[in-house]
Amino acid sequence: MEDRIVELEKKISFLEHSIEELNDVILDQQKKIADLVLRTDAFKEHLKNESFVKNYEDEELPPHY
Repeated sequence: MEDRIVELEKKISFLEHSIEELNDVILDQQKKIADLVLRTDAFKEHLKNESFVKNYEDEELPPHY
């Protein structure tokens, strides 16, 4: 009976350690996701405020015309 209890304690200890490691990974991923969301929102705002295509009227003719 004592051996079974010791084995169960070992398994519980291993599981607790695994849960702590997984929790650390999840927290790290959440920080990265939050950072990516902020960067994506900032990039969207930048794209909304910038004009990447000139109006036809604003285009200059090439020198050979």
